Amino acid sequence: MHTVVVGTTGVTASDVLAVARDGARVRLSDEALAALAAAREIVDALAAKPEPVYGVSTGFGALATRHISPGLRARLQRNIVRSHAAGMGPAVEREVVRALMFLRLKTLCSGRTGVRPEVAEAMAALLNAGITPVVHEYGSLGCSGDLAPLSHCALTLLGEGDAEGPDGTVRPAAELLAEHGLRPVELREKEGLALLNGTDGMLGMLVMALADLDTLYRSADVTAALTMEALLGSDRVLAPELHAVRPHPGQAASAANMAAVLKGSGLTGQHQDDAPRVQDAYSVRCAPQVAGAGRDTLAHARLVAERELAAAVDNPVVLADGRVESNGNFHGAPVGYVLDFLAIAVADLASIAERRTDRLLDKNRSHGLPAFLADDPGVDSGLMIAQYTQAALVSELKRLAVPASADSIPSSAMQEDHVSMGWSAARKLRTAVGHLGRVLAVELYAATRALQLREGLTPAPASRAVVEAVRRAGVEGPGPDRFLAPDLAAADAFVRDGRLVAAAETVTGPLR
Repeated sequence: MHTVVVGTTGVTASDVLAVARDGARVRLSDEALAALAAAREIVDALAAKPEPVYGVSTGFGALATRHISPGLRARLQRNIVRSHAAGMGPAVEREVVRALMFLRLKTLCSGRTGVRPEVAEAMAALLNAGITPVVHEYGSLGCSGDLAPLSHCALTLLGEGDAEGPDGTVRPAAELLAEHGLRPVELREKEGLALLNGTDGMLGMLVMALADLDTLYRSADVTAALTMEALLGSDRVLAPELHAVRPHPGQAASAANMAAVLKGSGLTGQHQDDAPRVQDAYSVRCAPQVAGAGRDTLAHARLVAERELAAAVDNPVVLADGRVESNGNFHGAPVGYVLDFLAIAVADLASIAERRTDRLLDKNRSHGLPAFLADDPGVDSGLMIAQYTQAALVSELKRLAVPASADSIPSSAMQEDHVSMGWSAARKLRTAVGHLGRVLAVELYAATRALQLREGLTPAPASRAVVEAVRRAGVEGPGPDRFLAPDLAAADAFVRDGRLVAAAETVTGPLR
């Protein structure tokens, strides 16, 4: 099994995906262990002084004015974990929790938090054992980090609360630790706070969303090309010189992908069944502009994620010169904003895909295709209700596009009086990404059926490769009405796991 080595300078998105989704093992570098030990010496020295230091010898948040005596400090750190593990609602996904833990470990290994090396090693051991703390949907305001979610993870390190074992069964954390030969951690000064104070949950979900959307945006270029072809549209609008005069890189990439899929088509722009079409509808003609704008939003979000992956988010933070300083780096605004930006782009991409699908089904606008792509319209309803489902998903996506980061609610007796809501932005983006895949699956289903109904005309080689692959995947072609839900589920899986893009690339080569 692949092993990810965590050092002092951050991790990569591929590291996060390997640990969160593929179960990769984690190992701390010698450099990280040395940095942890050096920073701990600084914290121990401060703990021995009479002057109060936030997080080391004081209470937290609005209670930071109280100086805590040495005899109570272990209890203080244990108590912050217990009291902050106050999440509610359903458990979040295993991959999210693994990303959350791994990214907190990344910050611990920076040597900026002041925890002992054994605390970081305990976190790595938890990941390697496949033990996943139960983290609940609600509890983070995205400021002072993802406090409740990270607290539930820290609680498992203490041998308290519930966790999911490698077999997926939820059991008491103490039992799971003992079963895997792991000892509960006894926290010392600052360590409880350092385990809780990061934007790790929202960042982990951003990294995974970016990976999923990379596949879905290329998938959208393929489905848009198939629809353009099925509608006998003009591929002249994809010419690179047209996109060079408005030099957005995402737009050029989307147009190039569509052109690659349509190369060699016997349908595009060659068959005018009624009055000659000077221009196609916006949903067809402007596909590269809309998908391209989303791609450029992805690029910006990826830049923010890369910066965060290299960051050490904690409060207070141990600086290289030995100072321990309070700061506001735990505020999730940078991540929250791009999570919301992506939700807006996802909603618009789904919206234009739904409009193309509706055009395929409307006999008054489909240029010769049967109503609803039905076998015997009137007796058969064809894909009428598949488009209803698609429309319902698009409507939900519009609601999910309302920014979470535009909201703030005061907490901690007005000490924490402005928060990012970045966790909420991340949770709704996860839902949005799933909906986008379903919307594109419906367009794929409709477009491949429409292409097969264009008898006597020859689709592009890449289009034929997609049609053949999707049929092999269990998505049936034209014919009388049948139970559609299994076909739509198979099409969704075909899009989501990258087989749609892979099928097109057998002809086109790598799509951008």
